Amino acid sequence: MNGTTLGLTLFLVYWIIVIALKRKGILERYNISTYGPVLMIRTTRGLKLLDILAKPGKAWKLYANIGIVLMFIGMAAMFLIVILSDIALLTSIGDSTLPEPGKFNEARNIFLIPGVNEFIPLTWGIIALIVTLVVHEFSHAILCRVEDIRVKSMGILLALVPIGGFAEPDEEELFGKKEEKEDEKPDPYGDRRLGIVVEDNEAQKQTLRHEEIPVKKAATRNQRARILAAGVMANFVVALIAFSLLFGPVLGAMAPLGNTMVVDVNEGSNAYAAGIREGMVITQLDGTNIGDVNEMLFYLDSVEIGSTVQVHAATDRAVSIYEVDVTDPEPDILGIMVQDIVEGSPAEETGFEQGMYILSIDGQIMRTVSDFTTYMSATSPGQNVVVEVSGGQDITNEYEVELAQHPDADKGYLGVYTQGDGYVETSLGFSVGEFPAHEYLEVLREIPSMLTGITGWVIILGLPIIGITGEGFPGFSGTLAQFYEPIGWAEPLGIGLFWIANSLLWIGWLNFYVGLFNCLPAVPLDGGHVFRDYMYAAVYRLTKNETKAENLSATISATFALLILMSFILMIFGPYLVHGF
Repeated sequence: MNGTTLGLTLFLVYWIIVIALKRKGILERYNISTYGPVLMIRTTRGLKLLDILAKPGKAWKLYANIGIVLMFIGMAAMFLIVILSDIALLTSIGDSTLPEPGKFNEARNIFLIPGVNEFIPLTWGIIALIVTLVVHEFSHAILCRVEDIRVKSMGILLALVPIGGFAEPDEEELFGKKEEKEDEKPDPYGDRRLGIVVEDNEAQKQTLRHEEIPVKKAATRNQRARILAAGVMANFVVALIAFSLLFGPVLGAMAPLGNTMVVDVNEGSNAYAAGIREGMVITQLDGTNIGDVNEMLFYLDSVEIGSTVQVHAATDRAVSIYEVDVTDPEPDILGIMVQDIVEGSPAEETGFEQGMYILSIDGQIMRTVSDFTTYMSATSPGQNVVVEVSGGQDITNEYEVELAQHPDADKGYLGVYTQGDGYVETSLGFSVGEFPAHEYLEVLREIPSMLTGITGWVIILGLPIIGITGEGFPGFSGTLAQFYEPIGWAEPLGIGLFWIANSLLWIGWLNFYVGLFNCLPAVPLDGGHVFRDYMYAAVYRLTKNETKAENLSATISATFALLILMSFILMIFGPYLVHGF
């Protein structure tokens, strides 16, 4: 049974249990409502705490007013992204360049639910989701009390796993139709409106008597906006704190162990017998630091056959020394693959083809892409070189090629796009691969300096999905964590530093994403309610007609919501409509 089938089975069993509990009245007994498979679990605990937290009212109002500004900025940015995505998608459909369906447009990856969205790891995702929901809904609740709006309950939305949280304000007080101006004089009767009752006296004369009838006061537009923007503001603040800690002291306390990892070990080799295993990171050979694969190969080329090399290799950041004999003077060199040929280049004119392997140039063995780029950097336009290539099935050929002028630099140009195989065999009986650990860490540390332009914000938004190399950045876990070790203040934490880094990454990203998503001008999102309120105010100023303002603002808001919904549907199903399901 695969993961998807198991997940669906568990969800179906959960739903059957929910239906059974609802029919027996057990859920209602504990004040739990159901909406299909979704449970709305309420509690009144903590409501008194809201009154205490709401006491610095002016500070909270300033906080929420900033949130309103950020909400409108996020609203414009997200709506622009939606429109640009639609244009790009429709253009690619018209040009027949739309990519085939993939994981980026799968429906499950639209929802930010750990265990459902394949980009969000379960453990870190649940931690981040809980933090995101708590701060968002708790901020709504606090601002309700600041604005004297009653909060009936708080709770979580559950569908086998937590999928949301809520603060349940008095809907009539928050979204009542009575629109008041904040600067108008207060009602001398507070929250009570005068009613008129007619009664007879002894002389059958009619007199009027005023009787106070309690009514609920609707929140003003600005009060509602502050309450709704508070959740978004909370998410942005938490994201700022989390990212500041991650890209500051946490990444600053990490150092690369090395770039070279063991990817395969021959079980019959003395390296395997010595204890070398896949996943180890090579840090030194005989006391010589190894920064990358080329440095390792260069060192081994200088060692005599039969000599014993001390291999310093790290597992879970613990370095051990293994003694391994050099046994193979000529490791099986696959070379570097020709991924593509530049039209009109010397390589095309000579007869190079995609899929060939460059084995050597002028007798210089090409083990890695770095070997190729280093050698070509030392050549000159017009220089003749002898290139040995393999076309498969142990067939090799040698071509004499006259190099052209490189279009971007003063050096020779062959005209091929190269690609390594991901690993290189060594004379120690195991293969190694290279990961740019130093460069990767430096790019991550530079992200905050990129936030002055749009590029940095795009990187932040797409970091877990696209990452730096196009494969996503799930955090420092698994193989990636093997390349780094804690230093400085974090050294006593050991692996705990990576737990902190992963928690901060996902708390920051999920809060940032949820905050932006809630800015969209689509009811029932927070941004949708604020957009509709301010649209009503703008139309009313022009028409001075409440009915027209109400109808027109509702129509505009519904149009925006429908457009956004259709955009998401198009993103999901567009590739399937073109390429088939």
